[in-house]
Amino acid sequence: MNRKKIKFSILLIFGCLLQISSIHAQEQLSLEQAVQTALENNYDIKLNKNEVEQAKNNVNRANAGMLPVITGNLSTNNTVSNTKQTLSSGVSQERNGAKNTNLVYGPVLNWQVFDGFQMFARYDRLKELENLGEANFKLAVQTTLADVINNYYDLVQQQQQIEALRGALEISRIRLRNSESRYTIGKAAKLEVLAASVDLNTDTTNLLRQIDQFRNTKIKLNELMARDINTDFSVSDTIIIGSSLLLPELQNSAAQLNPSLQSALINKRISEINLREVKANRYPGINLNTGYNFNRSTSELGFARSSVGRGLNYGLTASINIFNGHLQKRAEKNASLQIENNQLQYEKLNQSITSQLSSLFQTYQTNLQLVKLERQNLEVARQNMDITLEKFRLGSVAPLEFREAQRNYIDANARYTNAQFEAKLAEVALMQLSGRLNLQ
Repeated sequence: MNRKKIKFSILLIFGCLLQISSIHAQEQLSLEQAVQTALENNYDIKLNKNEVEQAKNNVNRANAGMLPVITGNLSTNNTVSNTKQTLSSGVSQERNGAKNTNLVYGPVLNWQVFDGFQMFARYDRLKELENLGEANFKLAVQTTLADVINNYYDLVQQQQQIEALRGALEISRIRLRNSESRYTIGKAAKLEVLAASVDLNTDTTNLLRQIDQFRNTKIKLNELMARDINTDFSVSDTIIIGSSLLLPELQNSAAQLNPSLQSALINKRISEINLREVKANRYPGINLNTGYNFNRSTSELGFARSSVGRGLNYGLTASINIFNGHLQKRAEKNASLQIENNQLQYEKLNQSITSQLSSLFQTYQTNLQLVKLERQNLEVARQNMDITLEKFRLGSVAPLEFREAQRNYIDANARYTNAQFEAKLAEVALMQLSGRLNLQ
């Protein structure tokens, strides 16, 4: 056998073992720590939290137009003109470049005291927008929580795969040494040694690819936790699957807690409030205004050379829409259609969530059964591998039969870990849809 190829294989194996040992040397990150870090640092959660604060700040009577507006006004006008005047007495006077000034300043209050109850509808809409922001925040939290849990358990199942591939690699090394020894004493053909070497390289490649995928998933989880993506860590070695979920309870919980359904209901209420705002335009609008003005004017020509005054002014204005080309009727019709559309959107979403729950629950139950079955298959494959390995050492099993037993063990382990992971994914999705996703 080519010594360079053997040396290359040994180096690859050594590199794999170093990478695997580094995995176990890292400080372990628990699922609770991962979730807590994500809830504190995740950018989507922070953005939604700020939007909720903005919505809360917007809920005030002034923003709804209920309170008066007071402003301080100042205006000044200056003119320079050439003027000729003839008085009633017949006396004429003329002035070129005559300067005139007028200065008015003072506080002014404007208050819309009635707008067809539109201001109350606006205030209700602001409160519903705050509720909508909170529902969106809950959705962001639930989505982030699901992503963190899924990625964490993805790392767990990948770690289990790495362990299985590491065992397969060690078995392939034993097979290669055995084949080389048999070839040396003339009991095996060189073809057997070459086949063992190829299989060793194949197992090494599979392990390296799995480690690469493991590292990429780590980067993704670090991104969800909004920390340095190169932060290294290890995870637990067990996937914990809940087995007490009941479909009726999940459906009842989803109807009350699902953030998307809550958002749909809030949007329907907002559209109903919008109709109230539109109908308010049928009523008259009444405004009060008052102010206290200071006035000073000067003139270089005329009866009064200067004038100073101050005083209170007040008034009331009222207006009502009599006819605007049936635009009011169209606006009310469109607002009513929007209410109907939002009701249909809610019913559509509710049906979709009910359908997803039923489908996921079936997948969840199937995967729970598969976990039990694949656990039994893995135990059988492990026993078969142990027996075949012992026979191979004794020379009573052909290399192809040995390789088949090895592949069966690797495949059984992969199916078992995948069944666990798929069951956990289904469980997390069910809890997320029901609005009850947590770490329990």
